[in-house]
Amino acid sequence: MSRRDIGTDDPRVRVRPGKGSRPRTKRRPDYSNAPRAQVYRVDRGRYHVTMVDDGTRVIAVKARELPHGSIVVGDIVAMTGDLSGRKDTLGRIVEVDERSTALRRTAEESEAAGTERVIVANADQLVIVTAVAQPEPRPGMIDRILVAAYDAGMKPILLLTKNDLADPDDLLALYEPLELEIYTSAISEEAGEADVADIAAALQGHVSVLVGHSGVGKSTLINELVPEAERETGGVNEVTGRGRHTSTSAMAFALEGGGVVIDTPGVRTFGLAHVEPEDLLRGFSDLQEVAEECPRGCPHEAGALDCAFDEADDERLEARVESFRRLLHSRTSMEPHWA
Repeated sequence: MSRRDIGTDDPRVRVRPGKGSRPRTKRRPDYSNAPRAQVYRVDRGRYHVTMVDDGTRVIAVKARELPHGSIVVGDIVAMTGDLSGRKDTLGRIVEVDERSTALRRTAEESEAAGTERVIVANADQLVIVTAVAQPEPRPGMIDRILVAAYDAGMKPILLLTKNDLADPDDLLALYEPLELEIYTSAISEEAGEADVADIAAALQGHVSVLVGHSGVGKSTLINELVPEAERETGGVNEVTGRGRHTSTSAMAFALEGGGVVIDTPGVRTFGLAHVEPEDLLRGFSDLQEVAEECPRGCPHEAGALDCAFDEADDERLEARVESFRRLLHSRTSMEPHWA
């Protein structure tokens, strides 16, 4: 063992031995019996939760050891601190329970391009809200969200709104062969109060998340289902044909009679870089049977040798193949894609 350098050879100098740093323990507190709550809103570092046992609403902060972005709407979390829900009190989220589902989206724009994040946790239904007019429907976006729903293990539902402004038959013809649950409604600012009985029945007893472009009627639907929600609604820009963002963050609302519906901000892109290419076909059930005629290992890309997709003999299937290949390309290229 080498002699410690004390800066002098004088034998009269005595140096006290240094205090060894005590190694950090790897043991972590056990929160298995801590009260549980479900997150219904995340807002600027504050987490709004509902206690599972008695329904008390509590505002909380997260423990320092939990990473940024690790808590989303729908999460079931372990709580400590002041759980009374009284004004100016804060609980503390110390642990996030394992999720049954996680709806993911990969950013395709700006410096965040390629960054995957969870939007909503523990939902079992994903409602794709699409207007048949104002803004014009974009089947490419519908296809992306369908893929995301299957990847997350959620049941997809297609809701076509504003059918008082245009005929939904073209969209119905495109997606009915997929054996999706499809609902139509006159949900729009112009329609006033809309009949939402059918979609309301489909949401009962489930945790459902609404996803779609801005201006398609998500917040209007929430206000019909939960009148006390008072979500801000907005129109569509007459020049661009795009909706104006009104919801700025996801928020969950309890439905009368059971169930939860989660409103999300309008999206213009829905990146799928986190989905493996072989899993993209799960959102195209009508193409899966066609793919069985492809040679083994076929990538299904344009120009692929003997790809059965090139033999699509009707206009509808050709459109579906084009949408699938566009998704496949955008997933690998990570270029911004406006569906």
